[in-house]
Amino acid sequence: MTSDPSLRLVPLDPGHPGAQALIAQSEALMSALYPAESNHFEPADGLRPPHGSFIGAWRGERLVGCGGVKRFPADGYGEIKRLFVLDSERGRGVARQLMARLEAELVGHGLRLARLETGIHQPEALGLYRRLGYAERGPFGGYALDPLSVFFEKSL
Repeated sequence: MTSDPSLRLVPLDPGHPGAQALIAQSEALMSALYPAESNHFEPADGLRPPHGSFIGAWRGERLVGCGGVKRFPADGYGEIKRLFVLDSERGRGVARQLMARLEAELVGHGLRLARLETGIHQPEALGLYRRLGYAERGPFGGYALDPLSVFFEKSL
């Protein structure tokens, strides 16, 4: 899929009101799908420099998606966090473009391994990550084994 020229991907502070609105929608969805103990909400501060990056996807003046990375240089990987796209934008390649940008952020910081955690009740996300070359793995970092979680990684 080619990139969408009407979509702008730019660094965004996760505390920006638009980012906070998308994060709130994402948390509401995750809370409806999973019990509290299976949700791993990254605080906004964890996605700010120097240990993280956060990207907004804009269509015109409207923020339609977001995503972040948290870097773990001592462990040699970065984790994709807070990927979310508005319902009205799903199926238009926004998540794919955000993932490419987040992966480039990791590579730009010298990290060649991306990891992420998602849930079993998100078939679109699972399909996207598999299509992008992510392979299932066990829990990493501070995660525990959870039958509602799926863990992935990809060499960059």
